[in-house]
Amino acid sequence: MKKTVLLLAFFPILLNAQNFHLSFRAGFANYQGDLKQNAFSLKQAKFVGSLGARYDLSEHFLLRSHLSLGSLRADDAKNKNASLKSRNFSFQTSLFEWELGAQYNIFSLNDKWWTPYVFAGGALFHFKPSAIDNAGNRVFLKPLSTEGQGVIPGKKNYKLTQFAIPFGIGAEYALNEDLRVGLEFGYRKTFTDYIDDVSTTYADQNILLAARGPQAVAMAYRGPGTYPAAGSLRGNEKNKDAYYFLQLTFTWRPFVDWYERTSGIASFKKSKKVGCPGSRVKGY
Repeated sequence: MKKTVLLLAFFPILLNAQNFHLSFRAGFANYQGDLKQNAFSLKQAKFVGSLGARYDLSEHFLLRSHLSLGSLRADDAKNKNASLKSRNFSFQTSLFEWELGAQYNIFSLNDKWWTPYVFAGGALFHFKPSAIDNAGNRVFLKPLSTEGQGVIPGKKNYKLTQFAIPFGIGAEYALNEDLRVGLEFGYRKTFTDYIDDVSTTYADQNILLAARGPQAVAMAYRGPGTYPAAGSLRGNEKNKDAYYFLQLTFTWRPFVDWYERTSGIASFKKSKKVGCPGSRVKGY
């Protein structure tokens, strides 16, 4: 009797819990911008891991949210273009991202064991570009105002926390009712050109020296020869920076057996059938 009352009290919660999934992702993150000659490549990729949750709204639509932690990097020395190599810029940054979005499964996992999918949403990400100076020390670039940000009129400082639009494709396979594995490619469109601290033109050397010191001048131009003339192109501000993830995915639904457990059924082994047990009658 107590089990029956408990089941009736929590039945709506249990139904909703069957739509809840924990999500884990691991793979590579890479950057797209002024310091990368190829738009898409696994060269110079860095590890990124994600932890999140998903909630099924229907057989095809679901809401998803993830926290991701990784890093991005790029180095002119690894480009084939001679002018990019001689420029000799490089950067590295840690990357923290919170993503919130929706996913559409092409097939229903109540009918098939696998499905391709598409997703899109919004994200906040935090970055902090740095590079190695001539003494071998890592220095953060934003405080140096390498392009005169906050020093030269009209050049504003950039923010280290920015908005991005994540979207992409993937596919996942249901190992059973509770567990799914897959592969996902996600692109992040950003609205900043300073993930790498390179965007517009060279600042006047004397102004930069007076405002930020010799280290700022040394990090603003790292190539051979003399410092370029003020106003010379340093980057391409028309093309904003971006980044993308290629990750293996693992999804686990932890509450799917609560009905069997609370109703007193002797065996609550997982069904070999695909789909959500809450959406079908046992034995069919």
